[in-house]
Formats: sequence, C-alpha cells, structure tokens
Amino acid sequence: MSLDNIIDQAFSPAASSIDRGDIPGAALGIVTADGQRSVRWKGYAQIEPHEENLSRETWFDLASLTKVIFTTTAILRLVEEGRITLDDPLIKVIPDLRQYDMNATERRLTFRQCLAHQTHLPAVEPLYTYGQDPNTLRAFILQRVWQSGPPVYSDINFMLLGIAIERITGKPLIDQPLPQNFSFRPDPRLCAATERCTWRGRVIRGEVHDENAFALGGASGHAGLFGPIDGVLDFAHGLLDGSMLSADSLKAIRTRESEKRTVGWEGFYPGWHGGDTCSTTAIGHTGFTGTGLWLDFERGLAWSLLTNRVHPSRHRDSGILGLRRATGEQVIALFDGQTGF
Repeated sequence: MSLDNIIDQAFSPAASSIDRGDIPGAALGIVTADGQRSVRWKGYAQIEPHEENLSRETWFDLASLTKVIFTTTAILRLVEEGRITLDDPLIKVIPDLRQYDMNATERRLTFRQCLAHQTHLPAVEPLYTYGQDPNTLRAFILQRVWQSGPPVYSDINFMLLGIAIERITGKPLIDQPLPQNFSFRPDPRLCAATERCTWRGRVIRGEVHDENAFALGGASGHAGLFGPIDGVLDFAHGLLDGSMLSADSLKAIRTRESEKRTVGWEGFYPGWHGGDTCSTTAIGHTGFTGTGLWLDFERGLAWSLLTNRVHPSRHRDSGILGLRRATGEQVIALFDGQTGF
C-alpha cells in the first residue's frame, strides 16, 4: 500500500466529520523519516460570513502547536548555543521576575520545569480582560502573585518562556526569524477562519484566536503561530531525520519529565489524543483551534491533522478528541500493514 493509499483511508474520519458538519474543514498530512509525504484536505476555510473552500495551501492558526514548533525549539537552540541550560532559573535572563519578593516561588522556576509543565502556575488566566497594552501585560505576568497549585498544563509557563526568548535575543516574538511557511503575521486571505469572537466583535481570520496572545501583541510563547499543513510536515520531518535539533535536544523532547510530559511535548499514555496504537515512546501536541501533530520515532513516522473546529464557535461539541484518536489509529494500522516502501 502506498502512502497515498494510506492517507486516503486515514482521512476518512475527518471527511465524515466534515460531512456531518462537526468541523468546517481539515487537512491531514503524513511524512516519513526518509521524506515521503502525502496530504489530503476537504471542506471550508470559512463558512461565515461567506463560504470559502479549504486548500492544501490554507494557513491555520496553530494555537498551542506554537509551544512545540516555535517556543520549545527556540529554547533548545539557545541551550545548544550555550546561552542557557535547561536547569537555569528563569531569573538568569528575567532578573525582574517577582522582583518585589526575592523569596517568591517564581524566582526558582527553571526552563525545564516550565517546558515540562512542572510548576505551580495555573492553566490559564484571562489576562486580556486587564487591558491590551502588551508591555503592561508582560509586566503583569512577571509581577503577579500567582496562586499555588499542583502541576498542570499551563499557558503561563510558556508566556514566561516567550518573555525569556525576547530578553535573550533582544527581539519581540512577533519579529523572531521563522522558517518558511510559518508566520506570526500571516496574510488573512490565506487563512482558515476561527471563531466569531464576542470580545472582538468579528469572525477571526488571520489574527490569533487566543485572546491573551492577541492582547500581548499577536504573538506569545503559548500561541500565535500560523502555518499550512506542509509547513508543519517540514518541521516534523526535521525532527524525524535529526536535522532540526541536536541529539541532546532530541533526547530531551523524547525523555519523560513526568508521567505524561517531556520537555515541551506530551508523551503517549493510554487514551491520549494520538490514539492507542502508536509506540509508547511517541510524542505529540494539540492546539485549541483544532490542530495537532504526532511523531512516532520508532516507526519513522509523523502525522498532522489541522482543522478549524472553533469556526464559527467553540461552544459546541466538535468531537475533536474522537476524531484525533480515530485518525491516529488509522494512520498507524495502515502504516503497519503497508508494503513497498
């Protein structure tokens, strides 16, 4: 079975989801370590205020895939350059973090802890309700007395990492160099629409869906990156073939820091979003807008499912978890049964 035949069958759950009206559109891509790839797509990039078809070239709001494609990779490259280590405290580059309390817990947080979501910081906070001046919001993030709690998947961790990248490089995140096919400032005409936002009073297209990232200027460590399916597959291939990061960095993203987390990524566990048939060493990540990327290094295989499932509203059941799991299980089952590669 060819890779094209595999993806034809693996795309069937997404096609059915589109036909039912659960999601407007989707693009599925598969890439192997030796560079073979195949892509399928269907549906609409936008259904409100008028319909526009989705194509292979459609750019998606990648949402929390920003955390792994941009932020984690940027931090690991700074480690490779010797500018920081994973176990350095953030105050090495953000000395004003909680500067009014030298004993504050936040001043002991390390890059590794934030990347692996092993901090006391909350999952999310509606920072945009405090205003839209990016510099003031950054100061608020740094000086806020955050409520203590058990480790959870936290956007705040990656907001801090984004600020650290800005401090080290001297450039705002929105001006950071990016590979071809990624942008914090995409052409809206190329983009899939996301939500009809009650706060902004319009259908969001070509600007970040995440309210906090928008208020922070359009780019943050946790969200803001846009790209098409082939850009995501290029990134995945660079990890599979070892050209994207050093051996030590690749080891870091594949090594558990907790039951479910590695440096930046989520590792396989029964019932996870990538399906139950991939290798137990597989890693993946999802994004709120309906995006996802999974890598099975043992098979030399990666797949990405990009949807605009929050269009026109997040307040409905799109069935995205079931769709992601069904897609991953189809990809693996078909790949394992393939011949002729």
